[in-house]
Amino acid sequence: MGAEVDATQFSREDRKRHREKVRRGLDAFARMLTAAHFDFERPMTGLEIELNLVDDAMEPAMRNAEVLAAIADPMFQTELGRFNVEINVAPRRLADGGFASFEESVRRALNAADDKAEAIGTHLAMVGILPTLMPEHVTLDSVSENPRYSLLDQQIFAARGEDLEIVIDGVERLQMVSDTIMPEAACTSTQVHLQVSPDDFAGYWNAAQAVAGIQVAVGANSPYLFGRELVAESRIPLFEQSTETRAEELKTQGVRPRVWFGERWITSIFDLFEENSRYFPALLPISTDEDPIQVLDDGGVPTLDELRLHNGTVYRWNRPVYDISGGKPHLRVENRVLPAGPTVVDTMANAAFFAGLVRALADDDRPIWSQMSFQAANENFTAGVRNGINADVYWPRIGQVKVAELVVRRLLPMAAEGLRLWGVADAESARLLTVIEQRCLRAANGATWQTAEVSRRERAGASRPEALRGMLGTYLELMHSNEPVHEWETRT
Repeated sequence: MGAEVDATQFSREDRKRHREKVRRGLDAFARMLTAAHFDFERPMTGLEIELNLVDDAMEPAMRNAEVLAAIADPMFQTELGRFNVEINVAPRRLADGGFASFEESVRRALNAADDKAEAIGTHLAMVGILPTLMPEHVTLDSVSENPRYSLLDQQIFAARGEDLEIVIDGVERLQMVSDTIMPEAACTSTQVHLQVSPDDFAGYWNAAQAVAGIQVAVGANSPYLFGRELVAESRIPLFEQSTETRAEELKTQGVRPRVWFGERWITSIFDLFEENSRYFPALLPISTDEDPIQVLDDGGVPTLDELRLHNGTVYRWNRPVYDISGGKPHLRVENRVLPAGPTVVDTMANAAFFAGLVRALADDDRPIWSQMSFQAANENFTAGVRNGINADVYWPRIGQVKVAELVVRRLLPMAAEGLRLWGVADAESARLLTVIEQRCLRAANGATWQTAEVSRRERAGASRPEALRGMLGTYLELMHSNEPVHEWETRT
């Protein structure tokens, strides 16, 4: 979730200095964008997967420090909640078996980690929201030990000036008040990072925005939150509300939220960093001694620490990333739409569908963002979150259409072509995209399986808590089978 921090409180002078450093970083970044400073000749793709910890009774296990010590693998890191960990998979090229390499690496690491976790009475769960998580599990007592998390909690509530109210209307209704951002820890995601050139960045980001609603509809895996059945991907509205820095009056004034879909197509990555600087006050105004302009003048590569830290506290669903690897700067689109799970093969299929589709759309002679409004993309996102694989969405030259029909008839061939452009072998592409196709043909994904399984158990006489625990136990068994979720109905 971010780097560690040392500060515990901030002065007015800290905030002023940080703002000035962010602006100076923006000036340096603008110079770099015009001077071909970036590495993009052999683009790499990265992957992060957030995980939950449960005990033998399928209840949240507040033991991430112990689990990480037992796993002893630098791929695994802490996350916001004591019941969370994250796996960061080493980046690689998609060409020449990249997805197969990702899948093998993730499966090997997860299997080894789960064996070590099981030895101390815990299990790893790869799911968008842990179904057995309850409000009593998301208090300040369950914040991880990294001081960054407690500090971020303090700063968000200082900005708000009042407790959080979380209200989600779906199949059932959730309404609760929290005095901490810890409900955010319920949101466990998959993040796909695509490295792109400065010239291509706007096209990839616009394409990613255009397909965000399609992604979340097909990949939805978070229907339950705090014991309630809400919407297909409840993780999205939960994250939006649990990191809300605006009081009601600021919302009424039109102040932008920090968890943000955005409001327009862009022409450059600079547009996004500039918006972040212009619209959002710093939550963590930590400054270094680096003068990025001087570093550039001296022929070096500035770290742009303030700009990057600020960017990390504006939670766009497709986030721009500036980073340095091997002494060379590069740019990435970080796609944050997808939930974790249900299986590694489902995760790889989701990533392949995204990477192929945005590549095809970004390379199209008539860009998708010239054919549809940004508002239509936002409305598609809302529909995908609420209705999942049964959503109706808008697509240019088609109009309103069932998302499953759109994917099968129009988008999967485009994704296959995009993967060819990445250098992915046809057989590898076909294997993963067939997973997406079968989900659509069967109208089956993680969200539909979870709700059907809980409903089946409740009809058999189980209470909701019993049904959720039983469902999660079966879910973990099937997760380890690595059989894609559209085949699970034949196993239960």
